[in-house]
Amino acid sequence: MIKTKKRFDIRAFVTLMIAFSCLGLPVTGIASHICGFSPETSARQSWMVAHSAFGLMFIVFSIRHAILNRRTLSRYIRGAAARVPSLLSLETAMAGAVVTLILALFTSHVIYAGG
Repeated sequence: MIKTKKRFDIRAFVTLMIAFSCLGLPVTGIASHICGFSPETSARQSWMVAHSAFGLMFIVFSIRHAILNRRTLSRYIRGAAARVPSLLSLETAMAGAVVTLILALFTSHVIYAGG
């Protein structure tokens, strides 16, 4: 049996980078939020920097993922454009309203505390 050298799979690498950074974002975000109530310490700063690094990696590799899969993505967008009237459904409106409500709820404490 002849063994061939396996090439580096950039698609798998990009997908795994997205997955790992996505898993790290909530952990560092929660830790950063908890440390946010303490005075400025190196631990608090470390959690904030780690959260920013995970966010940056997630954005960069998500863009790279979209570039690698641009043909499939463009086909999907063209197909979805043909179904635009069905996208403007009750489910779309409800999902948008729920996301807006949750975002307002989570950010309102900052506005309330600042005013």
